[in-house]
Order: sequence, then C-alpha cells, then structure tokens
Amino acid sequence: MAEVRLENVTKRFGKHQIAVDNVTLDVQDREFVVLVGPSGCGKSTTLRMIAGLEEVTEGKIYIDGRLVNDVPPKDRDIAMVFQNYALYPHMTVYDNMAFGLKLRKYPKEEIRRRVYEAADILGLKDLLDRKPKELSGGQRQRVAVGRAIVRKPKVFLFDEPLSNLDAKLRVQMRTEIIKLHKRLETTMIYVTHDQVEAMTMGDRIVVMKDGKVQQIDTPLQLYRNPKNLFVAGFIGSPSMNFFHCQVARENGLRLIHEGFSLRLPEPLAADLGERAGQEVIFGIRPENVRTGKVPEGGSWLGPVEARVDVVEPMGSEYFVYLNTGGKTFVCRTAEFDGAGIGDQISVYFDIKAAHFFDAQTEQRISVREV
Repeated sequence: MAEVRLENVTKRFGKHQIAVDNVTLDVQDREFVVLVGPSGCGKSTTLRMIAGLEEVTEGKIYIDGRLVNDVPPKDRDIAMVFQNYALYPHMTVYDNMAFGLKLRKYPKEEIRRRVYEAADILGLKDLLDRKPKELSGGQRQRVAVGRAIVRKPKVFLFDEPLSNLDAKLRVQMRTEIIKLHKRLETTMIYVTHDQVEAMTMGDRIVVMKDGKVQQIDTPLQLYRNPKNLFVAGFIGSPSMNFFHCQVARENGLRLIHEGFSLRLPEPLAADLGERAGQEVIFGIRPENVRTGKVPEGGSWLGPVEARVDVVEPMGSEYFVYLNTGGKTFVCRTAEFDGAGIGDQISVYFDIKAAHFFDAQTEQRISVREV
C-alpha cells in the first residue's frame, strides 16, 4: 500500500480560473480520506490530479514516496471508480472486471483467480455472465469497484461513486465500501458532496471551498470543533443555526438579537468581554435547542419566544422549524408538545454546546467550556 502526499498543489484552467488553490495533504498508508465540499469546490479536480487525469499547474504529488507529476495514469499504480460506472455495455461482468488485466497481459489463470476473488468479496459470483444492462444500479457500481479491486493497486480513488443511486442503496453501498476498506487494508481517497457520506466513511475528512482546504480532521473533531463558519454550517444535518448578535454589557455580558437577549455565564462572559460593542455569530446545533421546559440550573439559556413555522416528523424524532426576530432556525428533538404552525412557544439554548465566530473573518472564536 502507499502514502499519498500533495505539496502546495494548484490547478488553473486558463490564466485566471483557479480550480484548486495551494492544497497540501498527507494521506497515510491504509487511511480512508474523504474530500467533501459543495459543487465546484475543487475536490474532483484534486482527485483527478492524483490520478494523472489532470496536469498539476504548480506543486508536487507523491505516491509511495515517488514524484508522479509527469508519470502517466497507467503507471501510477492507482485504480479509480467513477460516478457513471464506465462499464463496457457489450461485455459481461467477468470481462468488464478482467479487461484491465488482459491489457496488461496477465496469465489467464491469474485473471480468473483475481476476478473470482473480487466477485466473492462483492457478492457478484452469480452475475459474472450478465451484461451491464441486466444489472441494477447498485450491481453496476459493485462491478466498477470490482474492476478496481482486481488491479490490486496501491491507492483506490472514488469520484462520487454513489451519487446515481437511490437513498436506501447509497446507505447499503456505503457500508459495503467501509467493509471493503477494512478487508483490503488499502489507501482510499473518496470524493463526495454529501457530508453524511463523509462523516460515516472517512478516517479523516478534508473540507474544501472555492479550491481551498478549510479544515482537515476526524469526523468527530470537525463536528465538535469547526475552525470556521463554513465548516460549522457544512458539517451536520440539519445544519448548525447561526444568529448575528451584538455583544453588550447590560447587567453582565449579553448576546443581543432581535429575537432575544441572553445573559452569558462565566467563563464565557470573560472570554467574550473584549468583544463588547462588536458583532459575533452565535452558532448552536439543532440538537442543542430544546422546546418546553428544561431542568433548572445546568447550561440552558432562555426562554426565547419563537413562532412555529414547520414541523417535520422523522419517526424517532422531530425537526421543528422556528422563527424569532425574523430569523429561522431548527430544533431537533425526540419529544414535541404538539404546538401547531403559527403558535408561539418557548425554546432554550444549551450554551455549553454553543459556538462563536468572528463576524468579519468568520473564524472560530476560542472560548472556555461553561
């Protein structure tokens, strides 16, 4: 297996259009790293540069310690799984999986052994004689993965491989790819725009925006300690709630919003005291917003009066969309008192779970735990 290292990699299309901007990344041997971000953020272009399908404008890419900037894709010892499967329609599943090995003139018995081994791993042994048109979307995706497996490459690259599948099948294929990584113990780099995929699959996640890396960390650290407003809003479903607030000294230190005025406890007040008279962005995740009564004491601030706009029953929980001071936000709760649309209710924020961001730079403000 192999490490993959990107050093200050930039990709320009033309003179001015920068698709990837000075990306530095170390993917460790046998690690599963996910590149995630909105459409156009540069994640697929980064993957294609690793594969050799796009030229690097500036910077260096190493695979297993070898500089590969000028090495053609076929000689990089990588295998790539594409979004659109890219299967040959006139070939059987067996021949699709074996095609790359035949081109490299592997012995027939070695090809057969590798194809059957991959088919066994992916549950394709009964489908080897079928053509792609006779397969479901999930089966076609497994064939595309199998074609990569038989190569036994140093690095697997996945470019949004599940985006053409329905929701239930995506969950199933996510699980299969995670199992595959554990079984093969190989280096995998996976691109997706779906933050749920990223959170559930990656050992580490690379969050990108406008060609730049915003943060690289484990899923849990990204969720708990986002470095900036973009990462905080992108990671998590439903997204984090944000309120633009003034920090004011009124009977202690307060967060002032059109819909509420919350007195901050120590040591939070001490940490934000120097920002009195300034605007900050107060972030709170939906699961840290509660409707109705809360236990006395603790770290709940409120009540905040809010209007119910929408209630989404999700089975085991509710997503309650609320409005205060013209700002819509969401509460994620296992229990809801049944208030109707348009009703005014009281909500509370768990200040212990709050995040604060500079209104100008959008960078996280470091504060101590309450």
